[in-house]
Amino acid sequence: MSAFHGTKINPDRFHKSQLKFYAFLIPLAIFMAMPIVFVFSHAFKPIDELFAYPPRFFVQKPTIQNFIDLMNNTSTSGVPMSRYLFNSITITLIVVFVTVLISTMAGYALSKKRFRLKKTIFEINTLALMFVSAAVVIPRYLLIEKVGLLDTFLVHIFPLIAMPIGLFLVKQFIDQIPNELIEAAQMDGATDFQIFRKIIIPLVKPAIATIAILSFQLVWNNTETSTLFVDNENLKTFAFYMTTLTTTSTGNTVAGQGMAAAASLIMFIPNLIIFIILQSQVMNTMAHSGIK
Repeated sequence: MSAFHGTKINPDRFHKSQLKFYAFLIPLAIFMAMPIVFVFSHAFKPIDELFAYPPRFFVQKPTIQNFIDLMNNTSTSGVPMSRYLFNSITITLIVVFVTVLISTMAGYALSKKRFRLKKTIFEINTLALMFVSAAVVIPRYLLIEKVGLLDTFLVHIFPLIAMPIGLFLVKQFIDQIPNELIEAAQMDGATDFQIFRKIIIPLVKPAIATIAILSFQLVWNNTETSTLFVDNENLKTFAFYMTTLTTTSTGNTVAGQGMAAAASLIMFIPNLIIFIILQSQVMNTMAHSGIK
């Protein structure tokens, strides 16, 4: 024990003992940041650099022409790029908000309320985690057709607000909240809504942040809905529009490569921003999920 006397396991300030960690983590961080740097660099490459051989990692003569071409481009139906982007932003904001609201409210009910079939409902939700989206395409299509949502704006929203993993995470978080805290609030005359808003929401912020990120990525990058359930070009999303840029539908496959590079950066930036803002909460979610 004397060999470790006076040495902290995790020093508050820099200590030479930390050099071995930096020697491993700094190269690893640089390696993992390379795809991000490439996405930014690729978006500003002129056409000759996009098709250069051997390919160049960094842009030599940066240009914003790819973004100008993208902004001025219209689909074969005459729909401008801004319409697709507006659809994606609107749909994503609505779905993320509703998904977080439903997951937290349902998680509170399944964790702290008593009612019949409570355990069965949660088991059905857990069972839903086993199914990938490709396995339920046909029943989903039949259901959407039955309720009359085909080729409507709402078809982008309703099928995506049910998020089994979100409900599962929130319910596990709320299970850790002492029942005595809820009972004390009820004895003070607090309603269910007041308990939910003033006690549950503040205590499950890490889980909410995780749900927000997962929901955002699911909706923002979704092309399935526009491909399978929507025929009206005005209702399709930016993610779907990206898939058409490198095809003959743009009229110029060479220019389409530059626009696709610019569109990839536009698609990537919101994912990066939301993760940077909420990453500390996500780390708390991982910590809570491993500590019982």
